[in-house]
Amino acid sequence: MIKRAYNKIPAYLKNRYSLVILFFLVWMLFFDQNDIITQIKLKQRLNKIEKQKEYYNDEISRTQSELDNLLNDEDKLEKFAREKYLMKRNNEDLFIISEE
Repeated sequence: MIKRAYNKIPAYLKNRYSLVILFFLVWMLFFDQNDIITQIKLKQRLNKIEKQKEYYNDEISRTQSELDNLLNDEDKLEKFAREKYLMKRNNEDLFIISEE
């Protein structure tokens, strides 16, 4: 009975070197710390972080250009101060209208 079962096993699976290689491949693909699933997840995370990096670099360049415009143009600086910080001149009255 055992001989019949043993004879049904293909010859390449009886070879101990092929068994070791097969075991090694299965171990590396599924059970190791750096298995395929982990590598795929890490690659997706890296892509997401690279997209965030690109977004933040664009925001930094946009903000830097706005800052350059504010520092070089007095009218834009005054407009920015009036709109963002509700600043006014000494001889002006400021009316704030809020929507409820």
